[in-house]
Amino acid sequence: MTTVDVLFHFAMAPSERSVLALASIREVYGIRRVTLDERAGTIGIEYDATRLNEPVVRQLLRRAGIEIVDAPSPEEPLEQDDPAVVQA
Repeated sequence: MTTVDVLFHFAMAPSERSVLALASIREVYGIRRVTLDERAGTIGIEYDATRLNEPVVRQLLRRAGIEIVDAPSPEEPLEQDDPAVVQA
């Protein structure tokens, strides 16, 4: 079994109906854990990658009524000539 943790960001706080549907996602074979952080606007899903993949998990969240938005992209890596980069 290969366990994968994915963090999804949502646009609006889920409704009560969506939260109940989100709780039922745990019943899907391969889903190990579901965590909801309304303050951070995130849903964490731990799943078995031998059974599921990220697009399937996204689809499960959409079917539960959760509007997933793309996570902000990480900052650009610093250039080697940048004085903020410390050379070892």
